Amino acid sequence: MIFRNGFFALILSMAATFPAAAHVTLEKNSTKPGSFFKTVLKVPHGCDGSPTEKLRVEIPEGIIAVKPMPKPGWQIETTKGKYAKSYAFHGKDVTEGVTAISWTGGSLPDEYYDEFVFSAYAAATLSPKSKLYFKVTQSCAAGELEWSEIPAKGTGKELERPAPSLQLVR
Repeated sequence: MIFRNGFFALILSMAATFPAAAHVTLEKNSTKPGSFFKTVLKVPHGCDGSPTEKLRVEIPEGIIAVKPMPKPGWQIETTKGKYAKSYAFHGKDVTEGVTAISWTGGSLPDEYYDEFVFSAYAAATLSPKSKLYFKVTQSCAAGELEWSEIPAKGTGKELERPAPSLQLVR
């Protein structure tokens, strides 16, 4: 069989980008401090062939007024706790709220893709140009994946299991 160089280049470029697409990511990865936003966690696979049965996301400090969206076939559990500081929200000081969300009871086969949604508010006191990380635990029928790695400042090192991130912008 004879293949053209362009075909090989296409195949190689597709193969080079595939691993990055295998991470749990945020669909919209930026927002402004002092604004509401919708977050979509994109889950592209299970754990080495095993279906996903639970997804848990930790909410970073400064993200408040968190409300998960119901998902047919899945139950939602929220963990509430105190914030490190208080945040102004609708004329009141808010000192506690949702710190984690879990979706359980469903089954996402390894060969399928799905999305898990919640809305939230980025506190006005958050610094523009900073990045917040949402640590995710993907529990499967056999095994678990922790999407929780956060890059060290000043490094461009590729992480094996990066936490989904939200860039704060002006």
